[in-house]
Amino acid sequence: MDDSQNFARAGGGPSLVRPYSLTSGRTLPAVELALEALIQALPDTANRNWELGDVDATIVALCAQSPSVAEIAARVGVPIGVARVLVADLVESGQLRILATLKEDASDSERRELIERVLGGLRKI
Repeated sequence: MDDSQNFARAGGGPSLVRPYSLTSGRTLPAVELALEALIQALPDTANRNWELGDVDATIVALCAQSPSVAEIAARVGVPIGVARVLVADLVESGQLRILATLKEDASDSERRELIERVLGGLRKI
């Protein structure tokens, strides 16, 4: 989906709001986020009172299952750049954390396994 298309609302119907309006036009995330980075909701976020239809609430709820940034973008229905900015904002505000996918000394088999998981996730989308 590009930024000229409408993103889907939580209710399933199209929205007239452009995706980049969710980030106030910002395109660069405050935190570096790889497409395959796994994101996890922090425990205190479960009790937060979110506004109905709040995209941040949708993202935090999704992150209870530790999805990748790419999966968050697909499930929320926004371009990957928008998802990166929104997730980075939630990381900065202490709602989410980034899980390490690979360490620098990761073996070839660990790297191959990560690639297979990413490809499997993309196929599911």
